[in-house]
Amino acid sequence: MTSKSLPFRFLALTGAVAATTAAHAQIAPAPAAPRSITLPPSSVAPQAMPVPVIQPVPELPRLTPEQATELAQLLEANSAEQGLRRVDAAVAVPEAHDALVRAALDHASAVRTGRLDTADFQSDWALRPGTFDPLPGFAKAVADDRITAWFASLPPPYAGYEGLKAGLTRYRAIVAKGGWQALPDGPDLAQGAKGARVAALRKRLAIEDGEVAATGDSFDAELKAAVVRAQRRYGLNPSGLVSKQTLAALNVPARDRVRQIMANMERWRWMPTQMPKDRVQVNIAAAVLTVFEGDQPVMSMKAVTGKPDGGETPMLASTIHSVVLNPPWNVPSSIANAELWPKGMGYLKANGFRVIGEGEGRRLQQASGDTSALGRFKFDFDNPFAVYLHDTPAKAGFSRFDRLASHGCIRLEKPDALAKRLLRDVPEWSEAAIDEQVTTTTKTVRARLNTPVEVYLLYWTAFASANGAMNFRADPYGWDGVLADKIERRAAAQVAAR
Repeated sequence: MTSKSLPFRFLALTGAVAATTAAHAQIAPAPAAPRSITLPPSSVAPQAMPVPVIQPVPELPRLTPEQATELAQLLEANSAEQGLRRVDAAVAVPEAHDALVRAALDHASAVRTGRLDTADFQSDWALRPGTFDPLPGFAKAVADDRITAWFASLPPPYAGYEGLKAGLTRYRAIVAKGGWQALPDGPDLAQGAKGARVAALRKRLAIEDGEVAATGDSFDAELKAAVVRAQRRYGLNPSGLVSKQTLAALNVPARDRVRQIMANMERWRWMPTQMPKDRVQVNIAAAVLTVFEGDQPVMSMKAVTGKPDGGETPMLASTIHSVVLNPPWNVPSSIANAELWPKGMGYLKANGFRVIGEGEGRRLQQASGDTSALGRFKFDFDNPFAVYLHDTPAKAGFSRFDRLASHGCIRLEKPDALAKRLLRDVPEWSEAAIDEQVTTTTKTVRARLNTPVEVYLLYWTAFASANGAMNFRADPYGWDGVLADKIERRAAAQVAAR
C-alpha cells in the first residue's frame, strides 16, 4: 500500500521489458543546424581565451531520385499505420531533399523510441525510452539501397505492437466509414427481447464482430453469444445481459478507440528492444499479474490496483529482490490521517496498530498476521513511489471485474504461489518452509531471491487477442486521452518546424 505518487520522476532501469511487458532515457533529437558558441567579454589575456566551438552538422546521405520517391511513399504510409498522427491529419511529406531526409530521421526516432519529448512525461509515467540515433542506420540503408527494409526494422519487435498496428488500420477504416451510432438508453436487454433497440444492438455489434448478422430485431441465442464475446473484449462480466456498463462500452466512439490504440502503441515504444525472458508484469488497467519464464506466460492471477483520483499505480520498471514473510504495515501518513486516526485508539488497538513516536512525528504500524493489510507476503522492489506487491486479507475484492481500489500498491490473488515460484532456487525456503513460516508464526523474515526478477507495472488498455480481435479496457486514470493529445501536438509541431 502507498499514498499518492511522489512528485518526481523515476528513471526506469536501462536494461531490458506487457500485453501481458523499459530501458528509457531522452529521445534523440533530429540533426541540429550548425551553431557557434559566442563567448562573453573577459579580462583574461588573449592567449587564455578559449577558441569558439563549432558543432559540426552531420552529413546527410544523398538520395537518388528513385530513393527519394521510395522514401516519400514510406513516410506517407508509415506515419498513419504507426499511430503517429491524428485520424484526420493530412500527410505532409517534404519535397526538398534535405527536408525529406530529416523527416525520415524524425519518423525513425518516433517509431523506435516514441513521439513524446522528455517534458511530456508525467511523474507517474516512470518509464523512459532508450536513446536512438537513426542517422547511421539510415545512411547505411541508403548506401545499400535497403530503405524499405530499414523502415520495417524500426517498430518495437513485439507481437503486441503488431496486433495494435493491425487493429489501428481496421478501426481507422471503421472511422472512415462513419464509425457507429450510439445505442439509445433504455431497459436492460436480454435474450428474448425484440424491437428497434435490439436491431440497433445487432447492427452495432456486427461492425466489430464478423460472426454477427447485422439485420434482425430479435435477441436470440446467437446475439447473446455475440454480446458475451463483446463483454469479454471489453473486460466486463460476460453475462449476455446488455446493461448500463455494456452499453457504455459499446457507445465509446470509434474515433476514441483509434486514439486509445495510438496511446498504447506509444507505450510499446517506451519498451526496450529486448525484454528479459523471465519477468513479472502487471497490467494496471486490467488489474492482472502475469509471470513469464523463457518469454512464455506460466502464471497469471487477478490483482487489485490503484484507484483513480489519488491512488493511481505508477507505470515503472524495477527488480524484485526479496519477499517479506509476515510483513508489518508501516502506514503512510496520508492514509493514517485520512482513514485511521479519525477512528480512534480503540479501533486502532483492536486491529493491531501501534503508535510509534510522539507529536507531529508519530506514525502507525500494523502488526504482522492474518488481519494485517499486507497479509502474509510482501514483494519488494526499489522505486521512489513506495509501491510493492502484497497479500491482503480482503479476498472478496478479487471477485469483482472492477478491481481498481488500492492506494497504489498491487494486492495479489495468489501471493503464496508467486512467493514459492520466486524462491524455488533458495534452499532454505522450500514450499514447506514458507508454509510453516506464515502459518505457525507472525515473525517477520526477509527472504532474498537468489535470482532477482524484473517487474513491470504497465498500463495496457488496448491489445489484440490471438485471433486478431481488439480488446479494450476502460481508461480509469484518463491517461489514454492525455497521451493521444501529446502525440498529436508533438506530431503537429514537428510538421510545422520543417
